[in-house]
Amino acid sequence: MPGARPDTEGSIVVFGGRSEIGLEVAVRLVSGKPVVLAARHADNLDAQRRQLLDAGATSVATIEFDADDTATHPDLVTSIAREHGPIGVAILAFGILGGQKRAERDAHHALQIVQTDYVGQVSVLTTLANCLREQASGAIIVFSSVAGVRVRRGNYVYGSTKAGLDGFSTGLSDALYGSGVHLLLARPGFVVGHMTADLMASGTRPAPLSRTAPQVADAVVSALHRGKHIVWIPGVLRPVFAVMRMVPQSLWRRLPR
Repeated sequence: MPGARPDTEGSIVVFGGRSEIGLEVAVRLVSGKPVVLAARHADNLDAQRRQLLDAGATSVATIEFDADDTATHPDLVTSIAREHGPIGVAILAFGILGGQKRAERDAHHALQIVQTDYVGQVSVLTTLANCLREQASGAIIVFSSVAGVRVRRGNYVYGSTKAGLDGFSTGLSDALYGSGVHLLLARPGFVVGHMTADLMASGTRPAPLSRTAPQVADAVVSALHRGKHIVWIPGVLRPVFAVMRMVPQSLWRRLPR
């Protein structure tokens, strides 16, 4: 259920500063605010900086961020809050799809996907939650996926990380209740964009009810402003997956990606 609009005064921080969806969300929030883009090769984010400045950001700083180097995350978050003021909204928009067929046979590749899409997210989320608790304000936006609601055979490595992240985030959201910190969990379906371009080039067709990055961002920002804790994108996927949970396993395993 929607609640009070969260206190999001402060800087906008995008972890995964090249993410198409993360940037689209930031564009809708940055007017009159400073922005921090955290990404690998942070000195090569000129296009992203210009996009946000054009959208009304007062400043755009870039900072080196490696999702897999979890030991650096506490100092990174602390330095962002110290140097750029309180964090108003933190957007976790990093991750990899990886290759399902490769991951089934290559344990190292499977672990790469798990490290970035689950372990790295848990590390950043925990560190951010501690920082924002001290502020007693701010919001965190986490991107799960319907791929994690019921994991399918065709993308079970990636889907399993989203299932874990979804569970962790809903639990963290409950743990943050009453702290002044708001967590919004987004559950989009298939998103047509840069991240899925290789899939589509290989012949994968967009799933029914697919959305673009701007459409996902519109839904996320609307949900944030309404104080929601979970948003399905599009909303019709919520009842669809309520039904899909009841599909027998013998049929479920035959479904495509």
